[in-house]
Amino acid sequence: MPHTLPTQTDVLVVGAGPAGSGAAAWAARHGLETLLVDAAVFPRDKTCGDGLTPRAIHELQALGLTDWVKGHTVNHGLRAHGFGQTLELNWPDVKGSDLSTWGSAVARTELDDHLRRTAVTSGATAVDGARAVDVVRDGGRVAAVVFEVAGPRGKERVVVRCRWLVVADGVRSPLGKLLGREWHRDTVYGVAGRSYVKSDRSDDPWISSHLELRDEDGKALAGYGWVFPLGTGEVNLGAGALATAKRPADIAVKPLMRHYAGQLREEFELRGDLRAEASALLPMGGAVSNVAGANWALVGDAAGCVNPLNGEGIDYGLETGRVVAELLAAHGADDGYSLATAWPALLRESYGESFSIARRLAGIATVPKVITALGPIGMRSDFLMTLALRWMGNLVTDEDRDRAARVWRWAGRQSIARDARPPFS
Repeated sequence: MPHTLPTQTDVLVVGAGPAGSGAAAWAARHGLETLLVDAAVFPRDKTCGDGLTPRAIHELQALGLTDWVKGHTVNHGLRAHGFGQTLELNWPDVKGSDLSTWGSAVARTELDDHLRRTAVTSGATAVDGARAVDVVRDGGRVAAVVFEVAGPRGKERVVVRCRWLVVADGVRSPLGKLLGREWHRDTVYGVAGRSYVKSDRSDDPWISSHLELRDEDGKALAGYGWVFPLGTGEVNLGAGALATAKRPADIAVKPLMRHYAGQLREEFELRGDLRAEASALLPMGGAVSNVAGANWALVGDAAGCVNPLNGEGIDYGLETGRVVAELLAAHGADDGYSLATAWPALLRESYGESFSIARRLAGIATVPKVITALGPIGMRSDFLMTLALRWMGNLVTDEDRDRAARVWRWAGRQSIARDARPPFS
């Protein structure tokens, strides 16, 4: 139920997905007065594959949610299908890494609602049903955000003053656009659809990805399909394609998803029709500019923090939400502190090299002929696919020192040095 909006707060977080709720939970735990606001009324749905990689699990564990997540499905890794092959690839167990070796999948209707409640139990105030429609500026700072809410005589506007603003309003980021955020489509982006369908394999301990995706005419597409068991009697089934401004995705996502489901109906014991079909465009790999100002910062999907190789964004959302809260806890009392340069620099340091090489590789994958030529070679090698799973799954941490991590970081350095527009610039 919507609540009355306070008229001022120390930290204002707009958007209560994983990035926003994570930021609000951590800011409140650091002792900052925190207000979390979302335009929707919770619980609400969100177009997503619902998968939780070990990196996302790591962030949920830090929030104290291990037992809650384990009350849902737990998976061992990825079952990769394609080019006449099927490989079962365990989540990597890297010596010295603090990432978990298991994953999960929780519908966003439930996950986001629980994360929002976690922010509240951490000390944040949460208000839903309030849409951010404007900002009030004071020089180079945002002094307040204007919200539109339902009142007794129709829509009303309420002004909420803040010292710090965290923008976590998703891939479209309407508030980010008001602040000058721009999405650049010259690098790779995603076009994806997801649905839910009943399945007798809803408890399968593997998430499945089909790396060879073809349309009804048998034409190879620059994309992939997935089946993520939810342990609820249903699976999340979806299909996505990669595109750039030069090579746009010329597909109808929902018909493709239904065709894909038809191909898998017997193997995955699917029953009935697809439900809750939805699609979305995904800015990827930090392909946005103007991600911060003096006292505001974009996090998660709003900042383009989506993995170009697998469409994953929940882990980055939780991470960036936590890190921005840590910055505000450390420097928020200093009126001279500015996020304008600190935040994009931190994003580039954390994700720039990996995003650069990932979107370069994903850009190559927008050419179907490349997929059909290289796909069979990769699928014949457990070693290559294990490396691909680790790189695609964002499972290389700063602490990793093994050969796979060193190669990935080296490739990232070479790639970003050649970018016409590096991530977050």
